[in-house]
Amino acid sequence: MTTALIVGDIQRGITDGYPFARQVVPPLADLLPRARKNDALVVFVHFAMRDNGTDLPDGALYRSFFDAGDAFHEGSPGTELTLPVAEEDVVVLKRRASAFAGTDLDLVLRARGIRDVAIAGVATSAMVTATCYDAADRGYGVTVLRDGCADSDQDVNDFLLDKVFPSRGFEVVTCAEWTGRTA
Repeated sequence: MTTALIVGDIQRGITDGYPFARQVVPPLADLLPRARKNDALVVFVHFAMRDNGTDLPDGALYRSFFDAGDAFHEGSPGTELTLPVAEEDVVVLKRRASAFAGTDLDLVLRARGIRDVAIAGVATSAMVTATCYDAADRGYGVTVLRDGCADSDQDVNDFLLDKVFPSRGFEVVTCAEWTGRTA
């Protein structure tokens, strides 16, 4: 196993609360059994903040998530994963956009000998982009799963998938096209 599938922020508070996020659930649900069968390490990353706000940075973005109710508060139903997790999967809790920022994701991937990652999730302009750049900076080959990503702004989503990611050397394929081998 040298490939990991990283699925970010596909959690109840996002898929239930943001219509654009729901569209990625069916292609990812179809992909998960195939990824596991092909011995890819499946990693689910979900976002949550502490109830007391001690991990809340300055700035309006994270404050808006924190103040929106408990959908993004650690331990709330909103932080529960939407897709089924198998016993062999890894679940990582993050508190920032990137799946690598302040988490043990890199440690887990290196311990398993992972060299390539396929990234899916929401939003394309936040979690996906931040995780792609962090993965590339750490030397991983990067593939982005087109129909496994979505953004509230379709034009931004398409620009990233069609222009930015390919220009950075990231392979962009659909969930059905992904073979478990990346970039």
